[in-house]
Amino acid sequence: MDLRFVFGANDRSISSREAFTNRESQWQVVSDALSQHSHALRSAEFNVEDLEAPRRNLLVFHGVGGIGKSTLSRKIEAALSTNEARPSHWAPLPGPLGRMIPLRIDLSRGSGADFEQVILSLRLAVASLGRPMPAFDLALRHYWDRNHPGQSIEEYVHRGGALRRFSSATEFPDQMRSTLADLAQALALPGTVGGALGQGMKIVVRALREKRQAVRALAGCSRLADVLEADADLDTLSFMPHLLAWDLSQLSQGQRATPVVMFDTFEDVGDRTHRELERLLQRVVWLMPNAFFVITGRNRLQWNDPSLEGQLDWVGPHAWPGLGPTTANSRTPNRQFLVGYFSPEDSNDYLTRRLTRDGRPLINGEIRGEIVDRSAGLPLYLDLSAMRFLELRRQGNVPEPEQFQRDFPALIASTVRDLTPLERTVLRSVSLLDSFSISLATAASGLEHEAAVRRLLDRPFIEIDPTALWPYRLHNLVRSAIRGADDTTDDRWSQEDWRRGALRCFKALGRLRQESGVTDRRVLLSCLQQGLVLARDFELELDWLVEAAFQYVDDSVWEPLSFANTAGGDDLTTEMASPAGAMLEMLNAIARRQREHRQRTVSRLTAVLGSGLLPGEAWELAQYYLAKAERDIGRSNESHAGMSRVHAAGGRLAPFAGRGLAHLSRRHGNLPDALAIAGTLGWAGRQHRIEGDIHWLHGDMARARDSYLEDRRLAEHHGSSGEQAMAQACVAFVTAFIDPRMAQDEIELANQLLQGVSLRWSQFNTRLASLIADAGLHDDIPERVAVFVAETEAAGMHHGYMYAHLLLSFHHAVRNDADRLSGAIRSLSDSPLPGQYPQFVEISHAMAALPVPSAFRRTRWAEESGHEIPVQVAGRWRDIVLARQLLLS
Repeated sequence: MDLRFVFGANDRSISSREAFTNRESQWQVVSDALSQHSHALRSAEFNVEDLEAPRRNLLVFHGVGGIGKSTLSRKIEAALSTNEARPSHWAPLPGPLGRMIPLRIDLSRGSGADFEQVILSLRLAVASLGRPMPAFDLALRHYWDRNHPGQSIEEYVHRGGALRRFSSATEFPDQMRSTLADLAQALALPGTVGGALGQGMKIVVRALREKRQAVRALAGCSRLADVLEADADLDTLSFMPHLLAWDLSQLSQGQRATPVVMFDTFEDVGDRTHRELERLLQRVVWLMPNAFFVITGRNRLQWNDPSLEGQLDWVGPHAWPGLGPTTANSRTPNRQFLVGYFSPEDSNDYLTRRLTRDGRPLINGEIRGEIVDRSAGLPLYLDLSAMRFLELRRQGNVPEPEQFQRDFPALIASTVRDLTPLERTVLRSVSLLDSFSISLATAASGLEHEAAVRRLLDRPFIEIDPTALWPYRLHNLVRSAIRGADDTTDDRWSQEDWRRGALRCFKALGRLRQESGVTDRRVLLSCLQQGLVLARDFELELDWLVEAAFQYVDDSVWEPLSFANTAGGDDLTTEMASPAGAMLEMLNAIARRQREHRQRTVSRLTAVLGSGLLPGEAWELAQYYLAKAERDIGRSNESHAGMSRVHAAGGRLAPFAGRGLAHLSRRHGNLPDALAIAGTLGWAGRQHRIEGDIHWLHGDMARARDSYLEDRRLAEHHGSSGEQAMAQACVAFVTAFIDPRMAQDEIELANQLLQGVSLRWSQFNTRLASLIADAGLHDDIPERVAVFVAETEAAGMHHGYMYAHLLLSFHHAVRNDADRLSGAIRSLSDSPLPGQYPQFVEISHAMAALPVPSAFRRTRWAEESGHEIPVQVAGRWRDIVLARQLLLS
């Protein structure tokens, strides 16, 4: 019965019991380990006095505070005590394991347990066997009389609080008296108990060393005399479990039993610097190889770490096989396990049974669902939510789901309770980051040394992904609690402390981005994403984020950005209340334009520019991509105005804007101006690619191909993978017109280059190349073109319509299908982009050697011929058609 809940409400019809869910896997681990231990004890090679053999007599379960480790420990003790106490979903122990003596020792500070009580608890537990433990009892009595003069062990046990729980508490003193009486009689010592003390102890030791017949039963314990001669202090007491293990091994086969000792709340034994009590407890485990130990605590046991030599007596992987990381090929069973979080189903089951009335759950399904979603499977959160449910009812409220959309200060208290001040600083600092490395956490915490960070990494609420750029992250619920709940700890951070912490993180991210250079985009993305959120949430100046934003767009790779905690949900919009918020929305819009309709991009970037929050260079970035999106949806005048503004500003995007103006001139059939602008762009403005775009319109595919290849070469030289992919898609496009077979290799290369980037039009351009290569050959070209048009329209790329119908004209011209060619030309003239791409209509006529009606003569060709398509241009296009007809004949 849980008394907290019993005293939490007046309504006595509410039942509250400790809910225990799942944990079959942990019980199976215990069951298997006990079976292995029992088998080892029966081996002829086992020797209880062997102090050099590796130890496999323990299991460790570790996990975050409130995950249910203590409940698991209690359940294991109960299941080993009586079969009726074993949860029904736990399988029975495999037999035969022999008799077991379960003993759970709570090491928490609140329990008041000290090392003496641990040793006495061990002795009282085995007293249930009804047999004296002569070696141990002799040494213990010697220790006790030296350290507790005037107080008998019997009196201490009966007044010892937790020690009184042992049913054998009355039997142990009699067993000890019997041992001492027998010894005094054998050595003719005066009296019974008292005779074994003082001068009499020297006689006992001498008899043991001389192996006299009178003490032959004890003389077999080779180290007993050494223990009795040592100073009777706490250090000596910690070696006495060896004597108890020896005593147990002397029992006959039918009398033997295996102590199964559970050390719970092991994190309270000490910190990672002061290990005095941990050292004493480790001796207990090592010196009792015939006992089995189950340790539960928050942290991994570090006994396998050789660097602890000197702090602990037995360390390293040889001493403790199974405590270190295991591999797939490891033959040593793992002995250290993380206690995992509840599944959603188990969390719901926990809440269903936590509070009931007349056997039915008190917390309704809707509220349970809300709690389960926020709990991340942490039992402590579920328990705190159940307490909150009662509190709301006590206040006269009807609990609603939205009242459970919160974190609890108790989660923070539970998490940081056993952390040092420096570890708490690190914890709060890294809660500001999605993920981190050791060096990043150290810099973000303002520390000069990594020791506190490395200690924190051992905590179970730190999750590790070895494949990630920065492999460490806080568990989401712990992070949310640290960041969001009202912190009531003594060293809680003020709002200004949080802002200073955010600034440290922000500057550390900026240094990492700069140190990584321009080659590691994973570092860039992580720094950019986390830096933007920090700047937005704590109103920091943009600083290095502007340069990072330009670095992000320079390569046209467009990896999707994922901004945590952005407002607006799935549509990724964010509230533009600060420059960082405006930049975050701008980059979201730019990145997602490859996956959403360009009209959406126009709306979002228009709003960003309308906010007036972006500084100069960042403003140019938004304006440039707005103009690009406007061009894609056919708003040429608006696009031209935007490109002109960016070009006139003379910033780093001026060459890009010049390229945009060249594209617009080409779209409107002003090819001489487009060619003139291209000549001024240089590599920065992708001059060769723009010239290739103009050459192919004139039917000069060889010259266009050379231009695209030169652009690809320069892109490779400058390390621009995005431009390489774009140039190669163009190479495939023009090659498809003149050599369909060669085009297949170029298309394959383009697809390979496009796998590492996100360039929607280049992907469409490669598909166009495939269609062009098949033109005239396959009957399904019109159907495939219809699919292509639908997909480009869905993306807001209306110019895809024009390219598709130019391709159809080519297909029908190759097939000499005059009627369908006329239909394709009409579709071009009635395009959704009035006044744009007039050259496509003229080219379509030239393919079939048809005269161009005067109404369509609107193109200014770079090879001037008045208002007529130049003869040489028309001739090249007709030759392309004839060559394809010859190829297919």
